[in-house]
Amino acid sequence: MRQGKDRDAVKRFWTAVVILYIGFIFYNSLTPALESSRQSGGVLAMVLEAADSMGMESGWITEHLIRKTAHFAEYTLLGVLLSAAVRQYSVTVSTERLVKGWLGTLIPLTDETIQLFVEGRSGQISDVWLDMAGFFTGILTLWVVGRYFKTRYSRKRERRM
Repeated sequence: MRQGKDRDAVKRFWTAVVILYIGFIFYNSLTPALESSRQSGGVLAMVLEAADSMGMESGWITEHLIRKTAHFAEYTLLGVLLSAAVRQYSVTVSTERLVKGWLGTLIPLTDETIQLFVEGRSGQISDVWLDMAGFFTGILTLWVVGRYFKTRYSRKRERRM
């Protein structure tokens, strides 16, 4: 009985993390263009300062690049979090893939649609594709890491026998 309660608590935890993170993504989309640009400019200044302090050429780093990298990274993390959450449920592999595929498409579309209604912002189909690429990169990353540790664990177990 205790194990079932623990498993339910883990499911609720991961589900809550994913929902809160999606809320964070949508909240960022509700940020007016001037504030969003100010935030990106702040990150750009930090990146340029770090590159200069390392003696790296930084002329190619732009606010556009910072914004697109943020899109990709934000959705890569979503892919990782959603994969971890879905694994807590006892569903078939095909159902797991279906859920990830739908959410990996629906969330970026919703995100860009929200921006259509925010002052100075616009929804971009290119950002939907970038977000989806980040999302599926996150899923793939978690899968590769999981395979690595599974293989490593099974090899250690074989050596002990």
